[in-house]
Amino acid sequence: MDKIAKLTKLKEKALKDDSLPLKKGATNLVFGIGNPDAKVLFIGEGPGYYEDMKAEPFVGRAGALLDQMLLLIKLPREDVYITNVVMYRPPENRDPTSQEIDAFKPYLDGIVEIIRPKIISTLGRFSMAKFLPGVYISDVHGKVKTIDWKGQKITVIPMYHPAAALRNSQIKTKLQADFEIIPGILESGGEEIETKDDKMDSEQIKLI
Repeated sequence: MDKIAKLTKLKEKALKDDSLPLKKGATNLVFGIGNPDAKVLFIGEGPGYYEDMKAEPFVGRAGALLDQMLLLIKLPREDVYITNVVMYRPPENRDPTSQEIDAFKPYLDGIVEIIRPKIISTLGRFSMAKFLPGVYISDVHGKVKTIDWKGQKITVIPMYHPAAALRNSQIKTKLQADFEIIPGILESGGEEIETKDDKMDSEQIKLI
C-alpha cells in the first residue's frame, strides 16, 4: 500500500471515529494536506473557522503568512505536508486541552509514521510540546533538535505559530529567521546543523 492509500485509510478511520472530541461542534475533519512524500511536515495547533469550512489546515490569515514564509525559502506549499495536533475546530478557537490532544495522537502519529519526513516544523507551543515537553517556545524556537522516531532520526525545528506572528512584528521577524534554517537542513540531507542564533549542538531526544 502506497503512502496516499495509507493516509486515505487513516483519514477514513478518523472520520468514523465518534469518540474523537470536538467532532460534534465542528463542520469538517481537518486531517491534513500536502505531499505524502514531503521532506518537511508542519504541525500546527488546530483548525480555525476557515479551516473548518474548507476541511484544510492553514487556509485563513495564518495560512497566508505560512505561504509567504514558504515562498521566502522557495519551498512550494505543494511539496510539504501540513496538519495539526487536533483535527476538529475547538469552539471559539480556544486552546486545545491535553485530553483532546491525546485523543488525536494516534492519527497524528500515523501521519508522521506514513510520511517519515526529514524535518518536522512545530508551529506553536502545543505541537512543540509533543516533541519537546517542558520547554518554553521563547527559549527554543529556531533551535534544531534531533529526535528518534521509531528508529528514524527526524530533525525538529520549533517555531512560533503564524497567528502569533500576525499579532506581533517581532515574532514575525523571528519566525522568518527560523524558516530560513530549513533550506540548509534539506541541503545537508536532513543532517544536524548548527543554528544561526546560538550555534548550539542539536540535542538527541528519545521519544518514549
